[in-house]
Amino acid sequence: MVAAGHAAPAVPSGTIRPATRNDMPALKAVIDANDLFPSEMLDEMMAGYLDGTSAQEFWLTDDDGGPVAVTYCAPERMTSGTWNLHLIAVHPDRQGQGRGTALLRHIERGLAARGERVLLVETSGLPSFEHTRAFYRKSGYDEEARIRDFYQAGEDKVIFRKGLQDEDRSA
Repeated sequence: MVAAGHAAPAVPSGTIRPATRNDMPALKAVIDANDLFPSEMLDEMMAGYLDGTSAQEFWLTDDDGGPVAVTYCAPERMTSGTWNLHLIAVHPDRQGQGRGTALLRHIERGLAARGERVLLVETSGLPSFEHTRAFYRKSGYDEEARIRDFYQAGEDKVIFRKGLQDEDRSA
């Protein structure tokens, strides 16, 4: 499930770079501050990336005197050119500065330059996630699907889609 900060016109001053093993405590703090999932899960989630066995997936951070955001993207299995943004989170103290938007654009540009076709994002349909869904709409994503009661009774999974190639973006 993906949550994102509120986008703002301000330009973030951090540096987007690949996440490293040394970033783990700060990335866990971002996860905990956003109450996304138990941050202990991050060790297992990042294991293949950190040990080099998951060559295609990537983890990025926004480093501004230390990691203040995290994102995780991986190819969708059994597809050609379709990727999933599994996680994007900005520490609440740094939300509203355009950091989530900067990370998202960085991912989109990088995937598009490699010829990838589609980026998917899933998030919760709960009212408390409306700001997250608005973030994706504002970022040019279309709500592609909704799976009722996916996460639990009364909590839908909402899937957003964005074409990454020029011809897809105009559709």
